[in-house]
Amino acid sequence: MYKIGFGNDIHRLVTGKPLILGGVSIPADKGAIGHSDADALLHAVTDAIFGALALGDIGSHFSDLEERWKNAESSAFLRYAVGLIKEKGYAAANVDAVVSLEIPKLRPHIDKMRENIAQILEIDISRVSVKAKTGEGVDAVGRHEAVKAEAVILLEKVEANG
Repeated sequence: MYKIGFGNDIHRLVTGKPLILGGVSIPADKGAIGHSDADALLHAVTDAIFGALALGDIGSHFSDLEERWKNAESSAFLRYAVGLIKEKGYAAANVDAVVSLEIPKLRPHIDKMRENIAQILEIDISRVSVKAKTGEGVDAVGRHEAVKAEAVILLEKVEANG
């Protein structure tokens, strides 16, 4: 049996904040603002998992009203979601993600993002796709006001050893 989930996230960009995507700190003039480390990519993947498992969204598990999640590393959210995948008897088959950001160019950082996600999901890097897009000067992404990420994940039921 398979389950598929979709997740997305968007964060405003401001001067003086770090830009972290896929667990990678990226040199940039502007970074994402959020209650946690504002890693839109890991948030989207986490949300995709919650969607596949029909367990709500990232905000219902990690409320931005709770002080304990202030400045939290988003990898902790994804690790929690992976625990739920295992608890429900599934494993990640693959993930496909898109990050939309006008500048800086993300290509030099994509492989490290894929490696980080694969490691947390406990799958081979060949099962993780991360693509970078610009906003072509359109909307908040194109005006360099926001970073957006979208992710789709496929979960497969783990066969019980018997």
